[in-house]
Parts: sequence; structure tokens; C-alpha cells
Amino acid sequence: MAASPQPHASSQTPDLSGAYADDLTLYRAKFVQRLPKSLEELDGPAQGVVELPLHIAWSGLSAYDLGKPRQRMGLYRTVLHEGLREDLPRYLNQELLLQMWPVLRTLVGRTVRTVWEDAFPQLAARARAAA
Repeated sequence: MAASPQPHASSQTPDLSGAYADDLTLYRAKFVQRLPKSLEELDGPAQGVVELPLHIAWSGLSAYDLGKPRQRMGLYRTVLHEGLREDLPRYLNQELLLQMWPVLRTLVGRTVRTVWEDAFPQLAARARAAA
């Protein structure tokens, strides 16, 4: 008995736009809730070695030498993505963030970048000035 042809699963694309939009909204909200009230709150170290706790640096490097540009960038990228609200003032420094933002913004995800630039226009201005 011949089997009747059935469409391949790949040819049927379910409409996930609503679910996808909800996921993006939740993902964005996660980062918005973590933001400091102002960049002035970011009074973390500007030099030395910084040890991140396990809830932030759960994989890979956990100690970062701020005197080494790649490690400094890695620290900021990790804290921006994984740090909680109370971690940001402890590990991030306003001056370093402003200085590094034109490059750092290219290393973080789009959601992190837009959340920070929307909240702090001075970051977006730094990015535009460097372009």
C-alpha cells in the first residue's frame, strides 16, 4: 500500500512571532532590572586584579588583571552579561566603562548594548563619537 505524501516538518513553519517577542521582552527586562540608577554608582576598581564570584564567572576565567586590556574587556563583558544589580557598582568603574564603551559595545550582545545605551545616552554618544 502506497503511503500518501506528507509535507516535511521543515516546510511547515509555525507562527512563533508572539512567543519570540515575549522571550525578547523578558530577556530585555532582565538587563533593564539590573541597571544602576546612574553611571556614577559604578565605583568599582580601576586597577589591580579583580576576582569574580562563581555566580558571575561560572565558566572560564574568574580573575582579571585590569592592567591587561583584553582581560579588562573580558571582565566588563562578563559582568555586563552575568552580573546582578548589586554586582555592577562593585566590579564596574564609570570611567573605564566610558573609555572602553566604543569597543566593548561590539563585544556584548545586542540586547545588553541597547539596554545600556538607551538608559545612558552618554554611552551612545561615546559610540557615535568614536565612529
